[in-house]
Amino acid sequence: MSLADPTLPQQVTPPAVSLDERAPGAVTGTEVVVLPVLPPIAGSTDESLALGPGAAALEEALTDVLAGADLLDVLDAEGATGRAGEVTSFVVPGGVRGNKALRRVLLVGVGAQRPVDFRRAGAAVARATRDTATLATTVPALDPDLAIEPFVVGVTLASFSFDWRATGPKHRPVGSVVLAELGASYADEVARAVTIAAAGWRARFLATVPSNVKNPAWLAEQAVTVADEVGLKAEVWDEERLAEEGFGGILGVGRGSVTPPRLIRLDYAPPQASRRTPTVALVGKGITFDTGGLNLKPGDAMTTMKRDMTGGAVVLSTMAALAAVGCPVRVVGLIAAAENAVSGSSMRPGDVLRHYPGDRTARTSEVNNTDAEGRLVLADAMAYAVAKVKPGVLVDVATLTGAIKVALGQQVGGYFANHDVLASAIESAAETTGEPLWRMPLTATYEEKLSSSIADADNSAGTPQAITAALFLQHFNGGLPWAHLDVASVGDAPEDRDEWTAGPTGWGARTLLTWLGSPAPLAGIV
Repeated sequence: MSLADPTLPQQVTPPAVSLDERAPGAVTGTEVVVLPVLPPIAGSTDESLALGPGAAALEEALTDVLAGADLLDVLDAEGATGRAGEVTSFVVPGGVRGNKALRRVLLVGVGAQRPVDFRRAGAAVARATRDTATLATTVPALDPDLAIEPFVVGVTLASFSFDWRATGPKHRPVGSVVLAELGASYADEVARAVTIAAAGWRARFLATVPSNVKNPAWLAEQAVTVADEVGLKAEVWDEERLAEEGFGGILGVGRGSVTPPRLIRLDYAPPQASRRTPTVALVGKGITFDTGGLNLKPGDAMTTMKRDMTGGAVVLSTMAALAAVGCPVRVVGLIAAAENAVSGSSMRPGDVLRHYPGDRTARTSEVNNTDAEGRLVLADAMAYAVAKVKPGVLVDVATLTGAIKVALGQQVGGYFANHDVLASAIESAAETTGEPLWRMPLTATYEEKLSSSIADADNSAGTPQAITAALFLQHFNGGLPWAHLDVASVGDAPEDRDEWTAGPTGWGARTLLTWLGSPAPLAGIV
């Protein structure tokens, strides 16, 4: 391995998830059994906790260990409340009859048994069972139709880690998660849950890879590999083709780097697609590292910039999973990939860039801040989508502005939309899957701030920055139903919390898959 071409070490993989009709204590070889704990019913005079499926059989197997007590006594002794994600653990040193491998029992609270509660329960289980081979649980058996997906997402994504240590990973995820007391009739639900969780994992991985490995060419290679694996069409523009076809925004941002920019296109069509099948275009910002360019970022602000291609990672991860969730519409994914670097060839404040298609009809942007580069590459990709893909709906995803973080903090993403039904569909999917988004005003009040004395627009239109950035992009949507997801607020998790692990989040893949994998994602839109 050379310093110029480092090779990523092998990374940990998500837990395997399976179904088993047996009680959790009867699953041979299981090291950990996880049972749900239900809090008292709100408003009830009975303030007792309750245990979910599998408790009676497990208590019988644990007769000798419990020595006359029961599992509710264990909860009472620990002061358990049943809130979502609360874990009470006790050791079973010698196993039980029928399963000598059993070493621990976890009692995990499920709160009000909403999807968010099952995600939190799954995440708590993942953290409590690291470095374990197998666990069996009946948490999803409480309400399989509601609980399977959020529990699997929680236990999977809270297991995520990325390591580049000489000694290997500090911890490994639990190897296998058995959903006990559930039969094969739930196989489709489990497969969908695993797919959505894996998309979140992939997006997080791509956003976490250090930029001494991850450059535009590397990202394009990942996209082509994924396309080959899942049967997508893939096309990549190199710097020469970008120049020939007039992608001035992508080229302008990328020209300061020794690793040239790329435009990546991925095409998905459902099995029964016809000429009448509508198309959605997804556009992702793929800035593989952002120094800010000549308007250099402060050092502290640069430490997280390997994840400035989160939008591209989300688009790639979404495209990879569309077939598995049964997406019924055509989808074209576009990733505008560049490294915003500093060199003698970097774009300068005051430069003017001509966007796609590069002719006299194309919009121009005056670059008054080289650190407002994301909108420049997105503009090219959006203009290309309108002209060549001709979609019915256009959605872009980007870690675009620090202002959205000021507005919303680090647990809610922002989005803008020019179509209320599209806005409602995306926001509903985001809430369902645990990636909440807040709609921001796409108001023309600040449109005049985009004005430039020499170009069609100023790329740094000032405050309110999230809104003026959205207004800049709006000029490239071709009048289509359009949503702009600004996930800079949630691009990094500051600490482990629920299914999030500290670091890049890959926020948005679950939302797009939940929306596009629904039976009629474009109902009322096209």
